[in-house]
Amino acid sequence: MRLDQYISDLLYRYECVTVPNFGAFLTQRKGAQVHHTTNAFYPPSKVVSFNAQLVSNDGLLVKYIADVTGEGYESTLQKVASKVAEWKQELESAAIVSLENIGDLSLNVEGNIQFEPSYHLNYLTSSFGLSSFVSSEISRVIEETKEEIAPTVVTEEAETEVIPLVVAEENRRFRFPWKYAAAAAIILSAGFFGMREYQSNQQVAEQAKAQKSINSYIQQATFFNSNPVELPSITLQVAKEAQNYHVVAGAFRIEENAHTKVAELKANGFDAALLGQNKYGLHQVSYASFATREEASEALAKIKQTEAPEAWMLVTE
Repeated sequence: MRLDQYISDLLYRYECVTVPNFGAFLTQRKGAQVHHTTNAFYPPSKVVSFNAQLVSNDGLLVKYIADVTGEGYESTLQKVASKVAEWKQELESAAIVSLENIGDLSLNVEGNIQFEPSYHLNYLTSSFGLSSFVSSEISRVIEETKEEIAPTVVTEEAETEVIPLVVAEENRRFRFPWKYAAAAAIILSAGFFGMREYQSNQQVAEQAKAQKSINSYIQQATFFNSNPVELPSITLQVAKEAQNYHVVAGAFRIEENAHTKVAELKANGFDAALLGQNKYGLHQVSYASFATREEASEALAKIKQTEAPEAWMLVTE
């Protein structure tokens, strides 16, 4: 059984895929990135991690394999257990268990399972068709142009004619800025006085508007001061923030068992609810639902420590 292929299929749709009596593979969204050294651009993706503490069977993986292969649930569970035993034997013999498109599993010096994720496959469906690419560096070159002035040959006969022209050009060069400076001073002066006049008119208009508003409030106060009138009540419809993050207590094949679990959790003080039936025919029950991932993660960690280590998070949209 190529168990890694079934796990890979489920990682596209779920953030937690638990392998019974072995561990759970988790995914977390990661935004687009740019490598400033290599100029490589990477699209948004899901990062795969492994948690060896989540070993309880939630029914997701086994039910999916049973539906695909057409075999019974119990027989499929036995095959998964056999594959898990094979993985554990390989790890104990210091071998590396390679899961295609998921990553490599091995034991460290302390005997704990360590996981090295594979980056060959992007499990974020919204990034389908996007691949990484390397952009060439953009260099900006400033070219300086130099004008070459051809030398002028002046003969003795033309010397007396060239000198007055050069003097006139020099005189014109020194007089040129003063004409525009005077014009600029006139424009700035006119603009300054015009702005002062505009601000003054705006101030008068604002004062008139404020006085009109004050008179209106005075008239309203005079109208209501003698006989108070009861104003009609206003009902505001406030949209409740969507709660798409659920801490799941379990998934039940029989709906009656799911309702019993909800009643039990509510009796223990949880805001439990029946999330409905998933595509595999299981009725999912939540300890509580939250609007943000941070709130759900905090509640999940607390529930794992105090209530059920097998609890997991479900994200709906």
